[in-house]
Formats: sequence, C-alpha cells, structure tokens
Amino acid sequence: MKLTITDEALHQLQLLQPEDRPNLRMEYDSDGCGCGVNGMPSIYFTNQSTEYDIKVENEHFTIFLDEQQKVFFKPVMTLEWNKRLFRLKSPEGMLNPSLSSASIKQGGDPRE
Repeated sequence: MKLTITDEALHQLQLLQPEDRPNLRMEYDSDGCGCGVNGMPSIYFTNQSTEYDIKVENEHFTIFLDEQQKVFFKPVMTLEWNKRLFRLKSPEGMLNPSLSSASIKQGGDPRE
C-alpha cells in the first residue's frame, strides 16, 4: 500500500504537525455511520502504534494502518490539499473529499 502526498499537502501537514505526534494514522472511521461497513477513510497525527499495524509506504511520514482496515483503502492513494481541505483519492476515485485540517491535527485516536 502506498500513499503519495502532493507538495501542497505536505506543506500543509508540516504546518499542522504537533511536536508530540510525529506519525500519521490512516483509519476507516465508522463512528455515527451505522454499521461497520459504512464510514469514511480518515488520516490524523499520532504517536501510537500497535502490534496489528502495518506501515503505509510513503516518502515523508511514518504512516500506520490497522491491518484489518486495509480492505477499506486502495493499494495506491494520493493525499492532496485544495487550499481549504485535504482530499484522499485513488486512481479509481475519491475516498474522502473533505478531510479538514482540524481533524488531521486533532485526530480521533482513542489511545492518546
């Protein structure tokens, strides 16, 4: 699994990155979406990993993903910044068109 981060998205992530959370986590967020198959891929800063995590190939950050959630993501993805929101997409289409800066910076990591 590989995530390419565009130059614009990389710059924005560097501005948002908390000192105490150097890594990123990709997660399939199903909170409030009904059953577990309804949800949206998300990404956020973290300082935690688990024995169940795999690393997502990337040139800029260490990115973790729970191995069981990899079915919700594509083998090749891109994270881009459109001057307002981050977008996570793949060659097959959009995975999440509206990842806010606040959600990436604050995250939803229950382990922190």
